[in-house]
Amino acid sequence: MGCCQSSLFRAPISDDSKKNQQQNHQQLPQHVRNNNASRPTNGTETSGGLGGGGDGAVLSFTEFSLADLRAATNNFSPEFIVSESGEKAPNVVYKGRLQNHDNNNNRSWIAVKKFTKFAWPDPKQFADEAWGVGKLRHKRLANLIGYCCVGDERLLVAEYLPNDTLAKHLFHWENQTIEWAMRLRVALYISEALDYCSSEGRPLYHDLNAYRVLFDENGDPRLSCFGLMKNSSDGKSYSTNLAYTPPEYLRNGRVTPESVIFSFGTVLLDLLSGKHIPPGHALDMIRGKNILLLMDSHLEGNFSTEEATVVFDLASRCLQYEPRERPNTMDLVTTLSPLQNKPDVPSYVMLGISKHEETAPPTPQHPLSPMGDACTRMDLTAIHQILVMTQYKDDEGTNELSFQEWTQLMRDMLEARKRGDVAFRDKDFKTAVECYSQFIDVGTMVSPTVYARRSLCHLLSDQPDAALRDAMQAQCVYPDWSTAFYMQAVALAKLDMHKDAADMLNEAAALEEKKQRGGR
Repeated sequence: MGCCQSSLFRAPISDDSKKNQQQNHQQLPQHVRNNNASRPTNGTETSGGLGGGGDGAVLSFTEFSLADLRAATNNFSPEFIVSESGEKAPNVVYKGRLQNHDNNNNRSWIAVKKFTKFAWPDPKQFADEAWGVGKLRHKRLANLIGYCCVGDERLLVAEYLPNDTLAKHLFHWENQTIEWAMRLRVALYISEALDYCSSEGRPLYHDLNAYRVLFDENGDPRLSCFGLMKNSSDGKSYSTNLAYTPPEYLRNGRVTPESVIFSFGTVLLDLLSGKHIPPGHALDMIRGKNILLLMDSHLEGNFSTEEATVVFDLASRCLQYEPRERPNTMDLVTTLSPLQNKPDVPSYVMLGISKHEETAPPTPQHPLSPMGDACTRMDLTAIHQILVMTQYKDDEGTNELSFQEWTQLMRDMLEARKRGDVAFRDKDFKTAVECYSQFIDVGTMVSPTVYARRSLCHLLSDQPDAALRDAMQAQCVYPDWSTAFYMQAVALAKLDMHKDAADMLNEAAALEEKKQRGGR
């Protein structure tokens, strides 16, 4: 179901956990159950893909049992709370460690957000929202990897990023203040996260502030995925002091894409000043005066006045009273990109933290098939030839169609797939994507082969994010199909997530070996 991703560890789950998952699946919105392939029930998917997760891995999105999360957090012990406000926070965040992982594997660390039972009274709405956010995967996000919805419990599970929040580094630093180049990097990376979310149809971010920006194991700033979830059933969510609240929110109590831009402007002021200054006060401070009045004195003058002026001007545009006068997310990225003046200096150096030591990517533990070999070599031409030759034999058993379903719509859908196959064979990948998308969007049939082929089309069009999503969907349809894992490996490698790509190759090779042993 939903946005699955390759699992490196498939731990067995108890009969009670299976029963809970099946019951919760029935609570999910009908369109979520229909539009996504059924999730595997023989194991809990807990690792794979893009991003952080303690050592550069994104854990896959799945449904956790309450028992799993209780065990991970020592029964939600106060000692495991990592929320800035501790137990006083309205929705407490815990650090946890999944019990079914190798104790020496940092990828088992997770962050668990526990909502009050009144925040999400409707379990279907909570599950729908969680799956929607769970589809997002980006290196600038602390990605959502799962949820739990049992009784009155509403919990979200995300990657755990170990190096604290922007608020702590900016306002409560102990070793050194954040240098100017790093502040510019934070601004850019968060703008990129917002732009990605906007492009994926998730433009609303609730209560964007310095506490929502987290630093991963390599010191790179990421935007917490928790802010992409509504904090209440009516979508109203703002916990900051009213002095920092978008003016339109005070009028109608709603967060809009323009409200997010306003909040981003307040974060820019934080980066400039090193303090959490109300927007109105900050603007009054330097209106017609020198920007140096606003700048953080702890920088000791080690910044470019020209760059600071560009950032302040951008903040001023973000803080316009009228929402329509504010820039969009792409404007943010376009303005901040040219300001990056230390692109080759790692974030951990600028942040003054120890480097996360990475081990060498594991070598494949199983003999590779021609598909595995082609993926290892990143030979997209060879992958294309293999996918053309395999046809749809791996789709057997993934669809059961009644006579009544064989309508004109079905015939049109299959015709779209046929046109896509011709375009795919002829290497007209743009047309192939269009035709395959027509087939997929109807939703009557699901085909892992179509997802795999469209994934390769995206790779050949230099769209690795889209390629990864399609490969993940192929796995959701057919959880034990090695090709789905191989395609994820290629997409991850294209996204420079080479360690995770190597892990995916191992998983795919293991599945192939298992299939051969079973004589299938």
